[in-house]
Amino acid sequence: MNSVPGYPQETQLLAALAAKNSTTRLKAAMAMGTNPEPGYVDALVARCAIEPDFFVRDMLTWALTRFPANVTVPKLREELLSEHAQARSQALHTLSKIGDDSAWPAITRSLLHDPNDEVARSAWRAAAVLVPYGQEEALAAELATQFGRGDREMRLSLSRAMVALGDLVEPTLRAAMASNDPTVRAHAGATERLLHDPEAGFELDVDEARRVAALGPEREEAMRADR
Repeated sequence: MNSVPGYPQETQLLAALAAKNSTTRLKAAMAMGTNPEPGYVDALVARCAIEPDFFVRDMLTWALTRFPANVTVPKLREELLSEHAQARSQALHTLSKIGDDSAWPAITRSLLHDPNDEVARSAWRAAAVLVPYGQEEALAAELATQFGRGDREMRLSLSRAMVALGDLVEPTLRAAMASNDPTVRAHAGATERLLHDPEAGFELDVDEARRVAALGPEREEAMRADR
């Protein structure tokens, strides 16, 4: 993007970041990340909260990863307290990409249980990336309370976050597989299979969860006993 005489490039880029055309916004975010100037950070973070286009949001995150973490992380942590779900979700996503462990204390239980699915999914991914050594089992136990939540993509996101924690999640998975809730059992079982075989199909596991939920716990238990 060429600067306009009498119109400094920084000012021009900040204006382009709010343009109606999504391609213009994407190019502005790319330019800001390519030549990161401190004055861009606030605008990039603010845009994350309201940007409607997925590809532009992805570029905003990339741009923010180009700045020093000690500049971006505090501002992104502030966004986690926003009343706007997209602000929380995008901040979590960006923190997971930056990977700075100083953000870990901001990944609260309320975010892991956020009623907004996109926020919760982003929190699970960020937590799996940022969790300090020695706290993985506690995180696994917290994530396990969300087994059975949402649709296929939601459940797969949770399973992937659990799998990212490694073999130490197995005791948590075994406990969930003994749950009285058949949907929780099926989701935990699908996660265990994914842990041991990353190529395992998740679709059939979700179908199993739906089947046992439809049967009801008593009938499903009877069928298991007959096997």
